[in-house]
Amino acid sequence: MKENKVVKVEDKKVQPKNKKENFFKRMGRKLKEVFSELKKVSWPSFNKIVKQTAVVLGVVLLFMIVITLMDLGLGALLQLLTNIGG
Repeated sequence: MKENKVVKVEDKKVQPKNKKENFFKRMGRKLKEVFSELKKVSWPSFNKIVKQTAVVLGVVLLFMIVITLMDLGLGALLQLLTNIGG
């Protein structure tokens, strides 16, 4: 048969819910957590960053050309349609 264990909560220091910790202490703790997590990140090499940036710029340039050509084509079509009646 399992025994139920009772844990005393009285031993822990409990802050009142309406009392907040100092702003600077909270920000300091948060900054420590952020830097701790940044140390765990595996950063890519410089060459990989350059290659990925080139790919992104190439895709953006390609889409820019396609959208520009579509805009010019639809603009010319609209011009033809509006000049028929005039």
